[in-house]
Parts: sequence; structure tokens; C-alpha cells
Amino acid sequence: MIQFYFLSIFCNAAAGYTLICRKEPDTRTQGNTIKGAFFPWEHDTLRLILGIVSIITGLFKLLSAVQGDVPVVGDLIPALSGFASGSMLVLAYYRTHTSLPETGSPGITDLERILVTHKRQIGFLALGTAALHFLFPQALLI
Repeated sequence: MIQFYFLSIFCNAAAGYTLICRKEPDTRTQGNTIKGAFFPWEHDTLRLILGIVSIITGLFKLLSAVQGDVPVVGDLIPALSGFASGSMLVLAYYRTHTSLPETGSPGITDLERILVTHKRQIGFLALGTAALHFLFPQALLI
């Protein structure tokens, strides 16, 4: 469906932008991060909503193919990109809002370490996937 095609492009681009941007202090605002209308993705609730929508869109992108496109394979990379970027956003929200101790399940800490160290690369991958998916709508594996 065309709606999921648009949502896939939007979610991958927004999640990629969110993962690439860092929360670094700005010297002009005495150490505070810039927040407001220009950077709406700095808010934790918006990041959580974007992560959940990215995961759901990735799932539905696998289940519904655009007419004339190869089922599953034609939408595999955008769907996986949506899963990865959405999972990173949801995991980041969970880790900042949980009261559980840092030492937990070794599988979760290993996964979290891998995702956090490659956060910017996955963000660039999501942005690139969104751009290619927008420019080449019926290309195989894009």
C-alpha cells in the first residue's frame, strides 16, 4: 500500500535524523541543549512514539507490497532499517526511564552495547535507505 510506502520513507528519515543528532551542549546557551520548534526530536516522548511507529511500519512494510514490486524482497531493507532504528529509539527511552539496575540479562546488555556503539551508522543507513527508497520506488532491495 502506498500509505506504508510513505510512512516507511518518513519514519526512516526521521529516525535516522534522530539517531544522528547528538544531545551536545551549546556554548551559546550556557551548557543547555537547544530545544524547541527546530529540534522537536529531542523530546523523549516524541522519540518513543517515532520508535514505535517505525517498528510497526517496518512490520506492515513486510506484510504489504506495493503493486508491481517484488513482495518481501523489494521492501526488505526499508523494513529492516525501520526495525533497527525504531528499536534503538525505544531501547533508549526504556534505558532512560527505567529504575532497573544496570546489571541485568547479559543478552540485553550485549545488544544494547552493540546498538549504542553503532547508533550513528544505523542513523546514516536509515537516512540513506529513505533517500534511495524515495528516489527509486520499484528498485529491487531498496
